[in-house]
Amino acid sequence: MIQKAKAHVYKRDHINTDEIIPAQYLNTDNEKELAEHAMEDIDPDFTTRVRPGDIIIAKKDFGCGSSREHAIWSLRGAGIKAVIAETFARIYYRNSINNGLLAIECKGATDHIKTGDEIEINLETGKITNTTTGKTLEFTPIPKFALDIIASKGLLNYIKQKTQ
Repeated sequence: MIQKAKAHVYKRDHINTDEIIPAQYLNTDNEKELAEHAMEDIDPDFTTRVRPGDIIIAKKDFGCGSSREHAIWSLRGAGIKAVIAETFARIYYRNSINNGLLAIECKGATDHIKTGDEIEINLETGKITNTTTGKTLEFTPIPKFALDIIASKGLLNYIKQKTQ
């Protein structure tokens, strides 16, 4: 499966869940409402620029902090298809898969991809190609069970499909 996307790059480590979705908006689980405030503390214009299918690229420890699933819901509600980071906070990574949001660990992505670049993600081969520059990066392919959960739009849907 090859996915094409526009990149939104954040060249910093430790983007935490409070920055992804500020705590004052945790009184809803409505993804569209959450999406209106996604990333607003570090990028006030994020929601006006992001389009369905776009991706976020960041450095180390993306999603650190509290384990709130609202962080994933806000990005998913904004149309983000995937987050690529050098590393993820472990609970954020697992929450991403369980909620159907693709999370890819790829070292050096922020060194070779800029905001606005078009990229292609090949999930079978574990390659990310910046089609704007021609640069290709490699990542460890995501296990099939995790891709199946993501394709089902989350763990609960995956379990429902398996039990029917």
